Amino acid sequence: MSGRAKLTLFAALATLLTSWSLNALVDSQAWLLQAALLLAVQSAVGAGARRVPLARTLTVAAQVLTSLLLLAFLYAGKGESHGDGPLAYLVTDFGALFGQGVRDVGEFAIPAPLTDGIKLLLVSGVLLIGLLVDTLAVTMRTAAAAGLPLLALYSVASGLAGGGGASWFAFLLAGCGYLMLLLSEGRDRLAQWGRVFGAAPRRGAADSGLAGGAGGQATAPVKFGRRIGAVTLGLALAVPAVLPSLGGGLLGGTQDAAEDSGGGVGGTISAVNPLVSLQSNLNAQDNRVVLKYRTNSPQQADQYLRILALDEFNGVKWEASGRALVDVPEKLPEPPGLRAPVSRSAVEVTTSISAADYYTQRYLPMPYPATSVEIGGKWRFEPAGRTLVGDQLGRDKFQNVQGAEYTVRSLLLKPTAQQLQSAPKPDPAVQEEYTKLPDNLPPVVAETARQVTQGAKDDYTRAVKLQDYFAVNGGFRYNTRTASGTGPQAVARFLADKEGFCVHFAFSMAAMSRSLGIPARVAVGFTPGEKQSDGNVNVSMRDAHAWPELYFEGVGWTRFEPTPRSGINIPEYSRAQTPATQPSAPAPLPSQSVAQPSTGPSATPECPPNLKKLGECGAAAPAQSTGGGGGPSVTAVLGWAALAVAVLGLPLLPMLWRTRLRARRLATGEVLTAWRELGDSAWDAGVLPDEALSPRRAASRIVELGRLDEEPAAAVHRIAGAVERALYAPPGAEVSYPELADDVLLARTGLLASADRLPRLRILLLPRSAARVSWAFSAHRSAIAAAVSTRLTTARLRLLRLPLRGRG
Repeated sequence: MSGRAKLTLFAALATLLTSWSLNALVDSQAWLLQAALLLAVQSAVGAGARRVPLARTLTVAAQVLTSLLLLAFLYAGKGESHGDGPLAYLVTDFGALFGQGVRDVGEFAIPAPLTDGIKLLLVSGVLLIGLLVDTLAVTMRTAAAAGLPLLALYSVASGLAGGGGASWFAFLLAGCGYLMLLLSEGRDRLAQWGRVFGAAPRRGAADSGLAGGAGGQATAPVKFGRRIGAVTLGLALAVPAVLPSLGGGLLGGTQDAAEDSGGGVGGTISAVNPLVSLQSNLNAQDNRVVLKYRTNSPQQADQYLRILALDEFNGVKWEASGRALVDVPEKLPEPPGLRAPVSRSAVEVTTSISAADYYTQRYLPMPYPATSVEIGGKWRFEPAGRTLVGDQLGRDKFQNVQGAEYTVRSLLLKPTAQQLQSAPKPDPAVQEEYTKLPDNLPPVVAETARQVTQGAKDDYTRAVKLQDYFAVNGGFRYNTRTASGTGPQAVARFLADKEGFCVHFAFSMAAMSRSLGIPARVAVGFTPGEKQSDGNVNVSMRDAHAWPELYFEGVGWTRFEPTPRSGINIPEYSRAQTPATQPSAPAPLPSQSVAQPSTGPSATPECPPNLKKLGECGAAAPAQSTGGGGGPSVTAVLGWAALAVAVLGLPLLPMLWRTRLRARRLATGEVLTAWRELGDSAWDAGVLPDEALSPRRAASRIVELGRLDEEPAAAVHRIAGAVERALYAPPGAEVSYPELADDVLLARTGLLASADRLPRLRILLLPRSAARVSWAFSAHRSAIAAAVSTRLTTARLRLLRLPLRGRG
């Protein structure tokens, strides 16, 4: 195997070993075999193109075209259909599958299911990196620079996966692949210089240059390079483990800020933003059940399972402020702000909850406000948010709710609108802490809040007006595909676009409430879920939800629902005017995206406001159009047939070009043209052209190197004699003869017959003389560039010769 062939092999191997790091992103490794096969084909096409040889740009173009065609056929029909024929597939359906893959990446948590879209992204990414590595290492002969795309591939995979137990193994594979690539290039470069001179060989070992001694051992330069690579790789693996300060580096596990235990009594709960995965859960195609519970609550529709309260808006995002954690008391303290008579009318309910084995939330979902919790494991309690947080079990390991079964006793509060309306002013400390807003909050937030609540005389009425503005009469639409955004400008954009999901509505209402002096925060958790026939209630990923909590003295933190989403239960106390004929609230449903019937406010005046709050006034579903007759159309059949012919004919293009060129040359009957065709036929067979030789000497060289028999050799000499007459005969002499074309074909047949089977196949399918196409293209491009340069120079000279007015 030649040095360049080995380099091609090691370039593909380095890419494949580095792509192993992507396995942590998905739950199946089936894509890797497909990527390996396509990468092998892409590398083989590059090796064949360089063997022809083709220009560098044509080599890369051939690899790109081959990879695109293979991807198109492998993923044909897996995207959404938007038209008939191959053009519609390649332009729209193929792109739609890419887009679906991007959406799947945003929807699923790691490890994600291996959907067709995600598989296409993974395979395409590996092929792209493989193409860059092959181009840099083999085509451009700069293997060191090929480490950049390999590093990019590993860094992206490691960054998304967040480290883990297998990260060191992925790094080891990637490092070994790159070192093998460098060693292969080094051996190839040294081999081009000839024998390596070094120390005397060992006794009994003959000097064999670069390949090593008699025992097949590598010589000093190669062994020294291997030792450097092994030591460097070992240091990269060992040093982070030895030095604690490097534990969070390349190979260290990730340390989320939410999972650090700080100083103080019992540690602290650090800033956390669980809304990162909330939108993914709402859009998830795999709507798995994460919690199941059974409760004796008489109002199951109000049984929200609360995870965490976000009480700090720092100008970038809402998050939980750092607070001290304490041991979980046997009976939880009284909820803040709850007083009689609301506390006397409260009913204590019991809820038994079980979490799925794949649900690894560190914060315990519970009804609010909980009074006691029975659960095994190490948990801590955060009093202000009334949240249970998993304690640290070891380095980078924390208690979580995975597979847990626990029982929560909580209060079912029943405040009335009158009690909320007559609530006294809150405690000054609560007022100060929970009305803070960043200085860079856009003025439109407070202005809109004042406009919406104009005429309201108390905080409760203002809160209801804000809720109705979002859920009923503000023209907002529910859309889980909207980018959540961060920073104070996100609220202003949402108020302008009027489209978003629960995060936008909760954030905006909380910010606007604070601007009006109402203490507010954002709660994250689950809606009540869907009751089953056996009495259990299932809570799925699409039940993930965010809602604002407003503080009223005497009641405490109170839930409001500004999100116009089907299945959301509006609290009874926030229904200021409820008619007696109001229909009962529907059972909670999973979140709906805009791809389903709209749940936004209706534009028709017949829809009453209370039904709008319940999300029951969505537009009627559009009528489904009936499909046409069965079977593909004639246009689609012809289009696919044309595409199949084009793809099958792609490998035959060089052969077809040579056949067409040969026919045109021999049809002219000119001696010099026939001689040029004979030279190209010999070139295809491995006899390189030499323009410095005379026709007679060139003919002898073709006969000798081509190992021609007697008849083909005689034909070659006859053609050479005709060329000499054409070059040196007096004007008017007859230089051609009728059997000229037959002699060229006879010589070509002899050249093919003297070659073995595989070289003969290469001569037919990949003729070396096809390089003239790239030469002609380069010459044409140079001619155009020269012509343009000449014209520009002429124009510039003419401008310089123009008279200058106003001189003197």
